[in-house]
This record gives sequence, structure tokens and C-alpha cells, in this order.
Amino acid sequence: MADMRTRWILGFVGSATVAMVAVAAAQGRSDAPAPGGDTIRPDDLQADVSFLAGDTMQGRRTGTPGNRQAAEFIASRFDRSGLTAVGANGSFFQPFDLMTATLGESNRLEVSSVPAADLTFGTTYYPDPTSSTGTASGEVVFAGFGIRADALDHNDYRSSAALDGKVALILNHEPGEFDAASPFDGAIPSEHARVVRKVLAAQTAGATAVLIAPDMHNHEGPRGTTRPRRNVWPERPPRQPRYQVAGWVRDVAIPVVQISGDLAARMVENAGLTMRELVGTGAERIGGITAVPLPEQHVEVTTSVRRRFHPNRNVVGLVEGEDPVLRDEWVLITAHYDHEGADGTRVFNGADDNASGVAGLIEIAEAYRIAGLDGLRPRRSVLLAAWNSEEQGLLGAWSYTTNPIHPLGQTVAVLNMDMIGRDEEIPDAGGARFYGLTAQTAESNRNAVNILGYSRSPDLKRVAERANRVTGLTLRFRYDNNASNLLRRSDQWPFLHEGVPALFIHTGLHPDYPHRTRPAGHRQLREDGASRSDGARTELEPGAEPDAPSVSVPLIAPSVAPSVAPGSANTQSSCRLSPSAARYWLRRISTAPNCRRWGVTHWISSNPNPLARSRSTRHTKAIFDVSGTR
Repeated sequence: MADMRTRWILGFVGSATVAMVAVAAAQGRSDAPAPGGDTIRPDDLQADVSFLAGDTMQGRRTGTPGNRQAAEFIASRFDRSGLTAVGANGSFFQPFDLMTATLGESNRLEVSSVPAADLTFGTTYYPDPTSSTGTASGEVVFAGFGIRADALDHNDYRSSAALDGKVALILNHEPGEFDAASPFDGAIPSEHARVVRKVLAAQTAGATAVLIAPDMHNHEGPRGTTRPRRNVWPERPPRQPRYQVAGWVRDVAIPVVQISGDLAARMVENAGLTMRELVGTGAERIGGITAVPLPEQHVEVTTSVRRRFHPNRNVVGLVEGEDPVLRDEWVLITAHYDHEGADGTRVFNGADDNASGVAGLIEIAEAYRIAGLDGLRPRRSVLLAAWNSEEQGLLGAWSYTTNPIHPLGQTVAVLNMDMIGRDEEIPDAGGARFYGLTAQTAESNRNAVNILGYSRSPDLKRVAERANRVTGLTLRFRYDNNASNLLRRSDQWPFLHEGVPALFIHTGLHPDYPHRTRPAGHRQLREDGASRSDGARTELEPGAEPDAPSVSVPLIAPSVAPSVAPGSANTQSSCRLSPSAARYWLRRISTAPNCRRWGVTHWISSNPNPLARSRSTRHTKAIFDVSGTR
């Protein structure tokens, strides 16, 4: 179908922009097409998307066999492209741990000025998922929002002696939450509002435990806990585990408890103060509060939280730079490979989100290989990275920033691809998913790509504009400060937070995002609504899922999509795999590690339509260039 084909080719345009910017950033020149770019072909990209988003991958959710198979596939392609293995033990994998928490049985809270009958577990208090297991006690000290942000010259723990051996009472969120002029990223929640960052700062200041109360002055309504206990600790495990970055939570060694607004106000009032006074003249103060002891408010708390650690991995490969000085400056080209998995009856394939970006990453690796055969390498080193667990909160990228392969101080640019397979299309009255976005048609965005991160990386913006002279795309710089919060919803954000220049290449949202289902009788690739994180505060609570209307995604037509899983008797497609296509596909993946174990050979031999279009060298010339290596 022509319309479907057009939408998919635009994804290649997104990859073209990334390829150009990558080489321009690595080389410092962008005035000529680079060798190797003509190896990046529409059919190759579509083949990779078809495989990664096929039902056999079962949605590539973190912790599933399909996710591990996707990682092996990407690693094999990096190896085939001649990238240097810079992961653990000479591999293409960078390991990291995630953590999940389950509620234990022994949780209690005692407050000297509040009768025990008024302290109800689950309603008045419960442990935060970042909490350690243990018992602590001490006098209560109010520490505002509990933020230490040295770059903003804000420190709620500057009077740290007041916290030593005490229990810190802090508020959720951050000062100036609805103030567009706030140094904490204006009216958009900043990273400094993340609970684990606050807890670690309090722990460093000497607190024995942390009580976290809702910031009631910013949020009208019931004075309970910030979130109901059932949403934090659901009775039934959610379909998607609530992962956290183990590198952060592992360091928390004190009890952390969420308490109700009523309890916080009661302790403050029993100390002869008012919450309005503490907040108005202290917590909201620019630069931070001077900690305020609450006289005669003694707390003893016991928390029981069982932590479980889960090994995980990113996929990484390096193109080593040729300049003896600049090779130590690294450019990262990235895309996440995970998606939302399956629920037993449906597969959430994730073709646009984000098999499209991974396909671009793989083809850029191949372009570098071809250029290298001619003795042409970038001056700076280029790390190609496929992040895992983006859908759970950018966890693979966050884990990299906590333990980078190469120092972040020597990382000069990050170029991240996420959802580059569709023309942006925002319908009238599109609803919450398009919050803050102006209605627009797909036709109006043909040959256009959104670039985000430009306001924080102006030098990279200029590089992108120079690189675009080769392809003549329409570059749209418009969403950095949009209410949709797109800038913080993909893997460039952890790097921007750490001060590394980064751009987000994204062709845009569309009516088929987020959707989880397909019409009956169709075996075509479907897109899924990711439970996206804004990088600071995830409003999608444990167990909650986005709305799921039944709409299919025409990213790849049924005639070219993987039609059935291995061994399935349901072979609806009438299109047969040509011998040339079979040879091509086998060449591309049969050399992958553990190929027989993950059943790729069986999938090819049993599926009548894994790839309906063969590679054509006659009419699939490259649609983008990698500039700057000449």
C-alpha cells in the first residue's frame, strides 16, 4: 500500500538525519555525502523492523525471552558490522541490575504525640518502594522538599547537623511546582523531585529515616497519602513489574515511609507550628530551607521491604576514532529495543516504538563498516548503544549514566532515535495522549523530523542544521518546552540531566499510539502504548495501563509483515517468500549467536511470509547520506 510505504520511508529519513548528525559531530564537517551511506536501504530497514516487531519476539518486554533474543540479534549485527566489543568480558553487552520490591509483613509507625489507634497502616502510612528493611527512631526535623541541587544552589540539608540522628520529614514534588519561572525546569517536574534522590540526600545528611508527605499547599483535595497504598503495593502483581534502577536503590539503607497529609499536619501542629508557616516561609524559599526541628515529636518506624535484583543488559559496540587526540571524545548513537511484551492473548509488537529506531541503529553500524573498508573512519569514537528497559522509565540509559563505559565528561554528544517510522499526525480533540500538541495531518509532516534537545544543546542544533544541507529535510525544533513533556520521555534525557549534549530524533506521535490491539482476522504489525516515564515522576501507577482502543497500525502492510509465529497453522498470507529473499534473510541473521537456540532458522523455514519483498539493488538507492568523512 502506497500510504503505508510512505509512512515507513519517513522513518528512514529520521535515520538519515541521525546518520548525518552523528558523522558531523564526530568529524566536524558536514558538507559532503559520506561513503557507506548508500548501504542504508529501505528494504533492509523494513526487514529488521519486521523481524524485531514480529510475533515471535512477543513484544520484547524486559525480562522475557523475546527481549533477550532481540539483544542477541542486535549484538550479532554489531559483530557482523565490525564494531568493537566494549561490553563486559569482551562482549557486546553492558550488564546492569534492576530491582523490584515487594511488601513485607512487619511495618509499623509510632509517633509520640499521636495515639496508636490513629496510625492505620495503608491509610496513614506505608513504606515507600525505595525503603530498606529496618528499624529507626529519632526526633522529627522538617526539611522542606528534601532536595539538594548543587547546580541550582539549592540545598534543603545545608544545616546538616540538624539532621544527624534525626528523622527527616519532607514533602513530595518540588518548590515552584506550577511556576514557569522556577529554576526546577519551570512548571515541568524536574529530576530533583525523584524520591530516591531526596532519600539519598537525607541519608547523606545523617537522617535515620525519612517520612514523605504530600505537598498539600500545591494540591487541593483529600489529605491522605500522595498515592493510595493499593496503587503502590497492589494486591495482585501487575502485568509489568515495577522496576527501579538498582544502582540507586541499593544505596538506600534507611526506612522510608509515605505518610498522609493529615498526619504531617498533626505532627507540625503538635509542635506548636503550622504547615502553612513552614511551607510559605521555608520550603518554597529559593536556595532551600533551614531545617526546622519539631519539638516533642519522636518517631519510631519499622519497615519490611523485600528487594529482588534482576540482571539486565544494554547492547553496545564501538567505532574507534582515527584521530589520536579526538578519539577519546565519544559520540553516542542510541535507540531502545524493549517494548511492552504480551499478555497471553495479545502481542504488543512495538514496530514504530521502537523497532524503527533499532533498525536505523543497525543500518548506521553497517554504513560505518562499509566506510571502514575504504579506510575511512570518524575522527571521534562513536558508540552505538541499544538501551533496554526504556518503557519502564529509561532504566537502561539511566543505568549507563551511573556506570558509563567511557566518562561522561568525555562524551561530547548523544543522538537518540525513538519512533522514527511514522509521519506525525495529531487529530482534533485527540485526548490526553496528545496533551499540549497542536492538531496536524500526516501529510503536513511528510519529509519532516522533530529534533528535541536543541534548547539545551545549541551547538548540536547548529550541527543538525548544517548536516541537513545534504538531505533537505524539514527539521522541526518545537517540542523542548511543550506540555507533552516529550523531551523527558526517551533515552536522551538521562544524558541531558547529566550535562551531556544530546538530541532526540523523533518523527512524531500518531493516532495509533498508544494502541494495544488489532482487528480480528489481521496478522499485521501493531503498535503499543508505552507506559512512558517523564524521567521525573511517573503518573501511571503500578498495575495501571493506558486506554486500549482496538485499532491496527498500518506501519507495515499485512503482505510484508511476519504473519504467524513458528509452527502456527494460521497462515493467512498468500504471499510466498522468494528464494532471493530467503537467501538474503539467512545471510543477515543465521550467523547470530545461539541462532538455533532462539529458533530463527525454524521461524524462517516454517513461516510462509517472513519477508515478502526481496532486497533490490536496482531501485532501493540510499535515501540519506552520512556526511563528513571525506
